[in-house]
Amino acid sequence: MEQSNLIALSLNEIRRLFNRITAPIIHSSSHILHWSTWRRHSQMRARTSHYKRRTNHDLSLSY
Repeated sequence: MEQSNLIALSLNEIRRLFNRITAPIIHSSSHILHWSTWRRHSQMRARTSHYKRRTNHDLSLSY
């Protein structure tokens, strides 16, 4: 996934990454970072879709 198609890291995402990396590791660091990248990419797709749906409505007034 391209980094340019991701939303910025939120404070909660930074906290989550820090906790996952420093806590007892169940998954590797690369897995955790891959999941974070996938999650932010998915959020960007959802955000884009949301804004696209909102702008496609014809809200003009006609009499």
